[in-house]
Amino acid sequence: MANMSPMFVRLSGQTVLLVGAGLVARRKAQALVRGGAILKIVAPHISEDICELSADSSFHYEPYQTAHMTNVSWVVAATDDQQVNMQVYQDAIARNLPVNIVDRADLSTFTLPSVIHRDPMLIAVGSGGASPVLARAVRGRIEAAIPASFGDLAELMSRFRQQVKNTITSLDDRRRLWQNVVDGPVAEAVFSGNPQVAERLLQEQIEAAKDQTTAVGEVFLVGAGPGDPDLLTIKAIRLMQLADVVLYDNLVSDAIMDLTRADAERVYVGKRASKHAMPQQQISQLLADYAQKGKRVLRLKGGDPFIFGRGGEEIELLAEAKIPFQVVPGITAAAGCGAYAGIPLTHRDCAHSVRFITGHLARDGSELPWQELVQPQQTIVFYMGLLGLSNIVERLQQHGLPADYPIALVEKGTLPQQRVVVGTLGTICDEVTLQQVRGPTLIIMGQVVTKRDKLKWFDAAN
Repeated sequence: MANMSPMFVRLSGQTVLLVGAGLVARRKAQALVRGGAILKIVAPHISEDICELSADSSFHYEPYQTAHMTNVSWVVAATDDQQVNMQVYQDAIARNLPVNIVDRADLSTFTLPSVIHRDPMLIAVGSGGASPVLARAVRGRIEAAIPASFGDLAELMSRFRQQVKNTITSLDDRRRLWQNVVDGPVAEAVFSGNPQVAERLLQEQIEAAKDQTTAVGEVFLVGAGPGDPDLLTIKAIRLMQLADVVLYDNLVSDAIMDLTRADAERVYVGKRASKHAMPQQQISQLLADYAQKGKRVLRLKGGDPFIFGRGGEEIELLAEAKIPFQVVPGITAAAGCGAYAGIPLTHRDCAHSVRFITGHLARDGSELPWQELVQPQQTIVFYMGLLGLSNIVERLQQHGLPADYPIALVEKGTLPQQRVVVGTLGTICDEVTLQQVRGPTLIIMGQVVTKRDKLKWFDAAN
């Protein structure tokens, strides 16, 4: 690629000669037509699906001849006949026409890259013909990371461009405003499918910039999952890299914290063994305070913020203060730890339902519907239940579960240090002492635990 330079070319109204009509030629034809080109297709046999690509195209059902170069601006050859490809190349060079011979970088003066369409934006990935498959793979990864509505953001910015130019005279101030738009609440409103909100927020930012006031920031309530950073959602990673301030808890792994911005302010608000680093009300107020200073605030919580994560409590104050926020679900510990331990939470043979219980209630036990927990064909999952384990197993046996009822403890689930301790209601407390089980630990009970011997996969992988 050292001797090539990327550029975007306006093909609208230009005629491109395409020699060949096979599968590869069809892919090239689709890309060229989407770019606005008029095709002149030459091949002895041209399939109907290629003919349907463009009503403006012309079709020549015959072998390639030099005369086909007449009245064309670009040339592409995609045939299996290397002699024909060489003739096309030589004829194009003789007429100073840009030419691409597919899979022959040495016979091409330009290449057709893999393209990501976010109209009106285009993102192109090319390998200079060295590895089209690799270019397509890179395109796929970029495409997955860029919201489909990115083009809507570009269109919104285009509509307001002149207003911003008329309102904000300083080039640096305009650049700062647009950076805040791309990285802030305006973009997030677009990506979340709220164009009216995005337009209002953009107008507010323009007025704030004109008056030199600070616009209200935004809060991202993001579920960090059970620990493995590969289980984060694409949206979670994107917001993590935007935040100016990160409030995180004890269940967020170091590997996940490494994905946040290096220059972001970090505030630990977690707890360990019921010792709170910060009261819940203070956490909620801190989110509001930072946002009201114009900060983008990331509240990063282990698992899912709405499953025993007190996420609902944290955003109630934000809603009352009319501070923009959004919630990104995470893989809850039960789903993540069960999958990595090889224990399906439901199974047609032995579990038709699953119940999630917080271990805090289990320590006393008076508030739990124990009789409902001992129903057949059910999986029970206790979050944060290690400290109350002895009370849990005692109460369940008092209400009818047998001592040989299967139970598994998943310590540090989904992380390389994951450990699974399997036992029964009658033996598990001794196993905890013997194997020195530590938190964070998830408790799974039910016949599904017996499936682990066949289904465990993460143990072997590590």
